[in-house]
Amino acid sequence: MTVPTTPSRSPTPRLALAGAAAMVAAILLLPLGRLSEIAVLTGIVITIAMLAQDGLRPLRAPAVVLLLALFACYAVPAWLSAIGAVEARRSATSALADLRFLPFALAAVLVLRERTALYWRVLGATGLVAGLWALDALVQGLTGFGLAGTLEGDRVSGVFGDDNLKLGPVLAVLSPIALEEARRRHGRMTFALVWLLLAVAILLAGARAGWIMYALVTLVMLRRVAVRPAHFVAWVVASVVAATAVGVAAYRISPLFEERVERTLALGGGTRAALDHALAGRLPIWETATRMALAHPVNGVGVRGFRHAYPVFAAPDDPWVHPDGRQGALHPHHLGLEVAAETGAIGLIGWLLGFGIAIRAWWRASSGARDRAFAPALALLAMTFPLNTHFAFYSSFWGLLFWWLVAMWCAGLSERARADA
Repeated sequence: MTVPTTPSRSPTPRLALAGAAAMVAAILLLPLGRLSEIAVLTGIVITIAMLAQDGLRPLRAPAVVLLLALFACYAVPAWLSAIGAVEARRSATSALADLRFLPFALAAVLVLRERTALYWRVLGATGLVAGLWALDALVQGLTGFGLAGTLEGDRVSGVFGDDNLKLGPVLAVLSPIALEEARRRHGRMTFALVWLLLAVAILLAGARAGWIMYALVTLVMLRRVAVRPAHFVAWVVASVVAATAVGVAAYRISPLFEERVERTLALGGGTRAALDHALAGRLPIWETATRMALAHPVNGVGVRGFRHAYPVFAAPDDPWVHPDGRQGALHPHHLGLEVAAETGAIGLIGWLLGFGIAIRAWWRASSGARDRAFAPALALLAMTFPLNTHFAFYSSFWGLLFWWLVAMWCAGLSERARADA
């Protein structure tokens, strides 16, 4: 005789709202550094409370299983990289610290996977935060003043401040959420206005990685907005004209933007020096990362060990080696090279397996689930786009944003979603 299993209870309304608030707070506190860990800790407490209520039954939900599988692809190579690492203690500590992202992400999936209305509220609040950051960046660019104070540097830094130039890439990653919420809630005209606001802010922020991400996001979003192929072409032409106009204005107004454009145009120089100049001096970093990966092909030099191993593999005249000769560039500035150098073939296999699992889950999901998860999916695509430069994915900042998006994507793909909050 088969004993029926007791279905897991849904989280209480207070617990659900706390989980949703933690997800919004994680984004809101990103510019404040370690304060974002408050949101992570809140998510951990919520996960513990839910597991104490229902035991391990909630972990059998398909959305949760998907999250666990993806996290294993990320975390297991990091743990194995600590074996024989150049800085074993740091690698082991970093790998263990990254474990906190799992219960944080679990809280989002457990709370939001069945609550469509609450899920949309989290995305709506996140889109509003991104829009406010973009507006603040525009004001800072025009007046020199913003929420973070007076602009002291030569780049619009917005709420992140002059010593933390992450505004452009972060806005570009969050842009699909802001754009999709504008389109879904208010229509195409609002979508176009939000797109223009984000475009100006991302251009003024001066990070070319953000420009590339936003161009990719724009192309995909225009295909989603357009009803017919002819409309898509018209939207693309309009966006190119608008972006060109903004770019020309920024080129005339901002010396930094002018320098960034001229640096990019140096790609056509055809020499190694011109290429390195266009890449902002990253060519030696990528060459060193390649040598490092080839020398440690199995499990790499250990997560967060790149800077310590760098001087050993750097060329004698490498400009990124610290004068004391003990450290080099902080990270490879590219996802593939970071994984290959710090976690080796095990890490590459893990990430490729994770991408395969994600693609399979996407194609097996219903159209409704894909529609809910569209914005986080596009954000993840922009964040991991290989033909770009990247922040360190095993760092606290970029890792938190990455797992926030993965959690929202898994929650959106849940087939058990319902309209009540």
